Amino acid sequence: MSKPLPTVAPNTWEFLRDAMIEPTGFREYDARWKYPDAINLPGITALGLGLGTQIHARGIAPVIAVGNDYRDYSLTIKNALMLGLMQAGITVKDIGPALSPMAYFAQFHLDVPAVAMVTASHNPNGWTGVKMGFERPLTHGPDEMAELRDIVLEGRGVARAVGSYEFVPGVREAYLDDLVGDFRMTRKLRVVCATGNGTASAFAPELFARIGVEVIPSHNRLDYTFPHYNPNPEAMEMLHDMAETVRATGADFALGFDGDGDRCGVVDDEGEEIFADKVGVIMARDLSKIYPNATFVADVKSTGLFASDPELIKNGVTADYWKTGHSHMKRRVKELGALAGFEKSGHYFLAEPIGRGYDCGLRVAVEICKLMDRNPDMSMSDLRRALPQTWGTPTMSPWCADTEKYAVLDRIVAKLVARHAAGEPLAGRPIKEVVTVNGARVILDNGSWGLVRASSNTPNLVVVCESSASDAEMRAIFADLDAVIRTEPAVGDYDQSI
Repeated sequence: MSKPLPTVAPNTWEFLRDAMIEPTGFREYDARWKYPDAINLPGITALGLGLGTQIHARGIAPVIAVGNDYRDYSLTIKNALMLGLMQAGITVKDIGPALSPMAYFAQFHLDVPAVAMVTASHNPNGWTGVKMGFERPLTHGPDEMAELRDIVLEGRGVARAVGSYEFVPGVREAYLDDLVGDFRMTRKLRVVCATGNGTASAFAPELFARIGVEVIPSHNRLDYTFPHYNPNPEAMEMLHDMAETVRATGADFALGFDGDGDRCGVVDDEGEEIFADKVGVIMARDLSKIYPNATFVADVKSTGLFASDPELIKNGVTADYWKTGHSHMKRRVKELGALAGFEKSGHYFLAEPIGRGYDCGLRVAVEICKLMDRNPDMSMSDLRRALPQTWGTPTMSPWCADTEKYAVLDRIVAKLVARHAAGEPLAGRPIKEVVTVNGARVILDNGSWGLVRASSNTPNLVVVCESSASDAEMRAIFADLDAVIRTEPAVGDYDQSI
């Protein structure tokens, strides 16, 4: 295997022949590129050869489940990836079009060690990538990604002669059967099912109908042009659309899913958009009654309520704040033997006996319906209002180039740490501590906080703020944090802001 080139001119003989891979596409826990600008099809095949070589090098049985999301180019990408895997001597089990959690499920259902899911997740069209893992239910973290990157970019892929291909039918049906189990609703629920024309359109409406939920459809026709919005339940555009549908139909709540179905977003019966970390607290309250003294993991973007909520404290909950990112969170949940992990982005990791530990937006949807069934006198807005009030921003992402963002972040973190050391306030309040496990989470003396970190999968920084006191304080935290961020000229405009 020759070394892939970082750039090859498009519409040339070389572009069809030579592997091109932009190195920045190997991220902390996913591989993601603009296609075909930053990777070409021979580059995807080189990635498959490298992944197969990594499987052999780690002594893992050379069998892999492979799926693809519903984008017009994902099947082409998957075919190129599978070619490389077979070149490496891997037995490929093709499960067809899939959600990422369906691919993770296939590892268990087919009893295979490895998985590769071709998806750009919630990224807009034009992006592609691969989510992969060897040790179910885990996916590649920074160490595995760095090892894979070096194998691929240094041309160390090894061809072997025993690869093979098999298409495996019926995995979608088995996945839905597993999600449904023997559960049926005992209370009547009318739920807006929002899929943004993405892959979950082929799963979620049927799932809800099977558990006895009345489905109010919202953009459930498969359409890889995403004519209404990019399916991403962390984006206000999608949440606003869900809220409008709830208000127009009088639905009990809305559940929305991202492009590969591993995330779930919630809007309540009053059209209030409940950020996923608050939904996590609602779920943790319910689950900790059934499983007292449970441990829950929350990512550093999430609300402080996991540690401070009186109900969770009463139920003996241990809260652990950890690095953002589905691979980081899955690994932490497994290491601690936690009952669940919650991310503000809408990834939830429900472990045994609820789930298998991987992030599945549809499993979360079923568990939310079960929660509502266990609380027949409560509406979703009742559950929201029962939480201690805090004021939080959405996730806001200012642009910063992949090649610069980590160095930029290091300088911002250093400035915030120095501010704390000098006894300088933020938003007019003393800084209690600066947690640097993943960027900088600046915690004030009243528990309010602001976070800045680098996005692991797009050229952005990430900013989130929460106040335990008021909307005005939340805005003041953002203003002061943003003023520090703006000292870095490489940081551009926000994708959304308050």
